[in-house]
Amino acid sequence: MNQAAAGGFYALRSAAFSSLLVAQFLSAMADNMLFVAAIALLKAQPGGAQWMPLVQASFVATFVLLAPFVGPLADHWPKGSAMFRANLLKLAAALSMAAGLHPLAAYAVAGVGAAAYSPAKYGILTQMVGEGKLVRANGWLEATTIVAILLGVVAGGWLTDRSLALALGAVCAIYGAAALSNLFIPVLPPVRTLTWADWPPILRDYWRDLRRLWRETAARLSLMGTSLFWGAGATLRVVLFAWVPVALHNTDNSLPANLMGLMSVGIIIGALSAGHWLHLSRARLALWGGLAMGPLIFLLAPQTHLVPAALLLVALGTAGGFFVIPFNALLQERGQATVGVGRSLAVQNFFENLAMLAGSLLYFGAEKIGLGPVSVTYGFGLLVLLGMVGLSLGGRKL
Repeated sequence: MNQAAAGGFYALRSAAFSSLLVAQFLSAMADNMLFVAAIALLKAQPGGAQWMPLVQASFVATFVLLAPFVGPLADHWPKGSAMFRANLLKLAAALSMAAGLHPLAAYAVAGVGAAAYSPAKYGILTQMVGEGKLVRANGWLEATTIVAILLGVVAGGWLTDRSLALALGAVCAIYGAAALSNLFIPVLPPVRTLTWADWPPILRDYWRDLRRLWRETAARLSLMGTSLFWGAGATLRVVLFAWVPVALHNTDNSLPANLMGLMSVGIIIGALSAGHWLHLSRARLALWGGLAMGPLIFLLAPQTHLVPAALLLVALGTAGGFFVIPFNALLQERGQATVGVGRSLAVQNFFENLAMLAGSLLYFGAEKIGLGPVSVTYGFGLLVLLGMVGLSLGGRKL
């Protein structure tokens, strides 16, 4: 390849990667705006608030149910095409919510799109960039996602306080722009073409990988740790929408959304700190961050003023970020040594989404038996503390 041709090739790859980042940013931002819009719609309906705990459950249930299938399907299609279709499905979900479909049903449709989108966005990196740039590319993708989540929840809260129609219109427009960005990704060949005969061995391999990782001590502890973290975080972000009106006497959607954003800022701080101070050989030290999460939730529950609540959520996010990053890395290391990184990530997604589903259902059950948001927050803190103590006792084997 001559120099001019090589320059054109790398420019094309750079443009394709930029299109991927733009599409991921827009899609993740719209996902979180749609979450806030679903909460706001339920709050606005008579008796709708009782269904708020199930918003997160309706979304992550699709990840659990589709976990064995979405990875192979992402390999079956050109990944840019798979992401385009997934964003169109999310757009259909937003349009149906705006047209009057129950928010839980519409958000479940968005969950199907998100479940299909996830393996495609990560899998395309190995086709798009060289091995030497794969870590950096993953870093850019994760950073883009974090910023999108922050902006999505803040923008969703601000827009829904002004007009639900405006908020849903903005979500539809952003999903449309994300799908359009996918069209600028070059058509890359599918990793494999599937037939009906391929599915039985694929499903057997998936469950075999799950059992193998669960039997391996370090991998099992990592799966339990990251699942506990994400289950706690996903449940808490729904609890905040019920806790804020009772504890802080504010019924806006923007305040709990902004508090969620502050917790995400804390996660970034904790993740960067763990990346700087901890290595795999010292992964056990990350358990101190996990052990701090329960007491911080206890301290949050009785708060009646905004500033201490905000500071506690930043601290909670920092403790969680410090805890989860080394455990993520440990699972990837054990996955590479056993079933492969890609397969271990598929198993990890299953357990993490199962934990998020369980947390949402527990919250729904607690509300059904009459527990108020403050009591739920105390109970939630107790469960996190007990889970982290149990993990720490097992963590002595790391």
